Amino acid sequence: MSKKHFLRGLRDGIPIGLGYFAVSFGIGISAHNAHLSIFQGFLLSFLNNASSGEYGGITIIAADSGLWAMALMMLVVNARYLLMSCALSQRLSPDTPLPWRLLIAYDLTDEIFGLAIAQPGYLEVWDYFGMCAAMPGWSIGTVLGVLMGNLMPVWAVSGCSVMLFGMFLAIIIPVGKQNRIVLGCIGVSFLCSLLASVLPFTRELSEGMRILVLTIVISAAAAILFPHKEDDLVA
Repeated sequence: MSKKHFLRGLRDGIPIGLGYFAVSFGIGISAHNAHLSIFQGFLLSFLNNASSGEYGGITIIAADSGLWAMALMMLVVNARYLLMSCALSQRLSPDTPLPWRLLIAYDLTDEIFGLAIAQPGYLEVWDYFGMCAAMPGWSIGTVLGVLMGNLMPVWAVSGCSVMLFGMFLAIIIPVGKQNRIVLGCIGVSFLCSLLASVLPFTRELSEGMRILVLTIVISAAAAILFPHKEDDLVA
């Protein structure tokens, strides 16, 4: 059973890894422009599996803004993973060992979370470990991006940068087609994100902070209006 679940997760994780590989080219080029070495670029992607977080960190490094600014930037931009971890922890079987929980927490990304949270019932950890085959794509792509430097044309870099959003849409749209509540939340999140980017107060917030606030508000409203029965979890 473990092998079967792992192979199923591997099937889902490899396409995501290919997308990560392409997207991380842009991260690597940014790291090169910030005068990071190949090893530093690799370590950045290995320890921080988030495109927005890495771009934010590289920006702080390039501006030489100091460690405190770096820590605050990482906290704000990556704070959404705290919410994802809380949600995913509720989908783990109570007898899941602590080392496995820690590994799952480390290998948590938006796309893998989307796949994992869409599974019915408790999350099968071997499925998740198979999905984590996507993770090396970040580091390998970043290393090659640093090597390429500024050799890639601007249009190619721009194309790679939007692939991540296309991948995420490919994950959430099928779930939305199956569940009207999820589809409604997707539509509301798009509208609220647009409004937050133009309204006087919210547009002054960082992108990471806007994502965090909208995630809390929309998910809390959905939980109150459309509560999820506990019986459905273990069905």
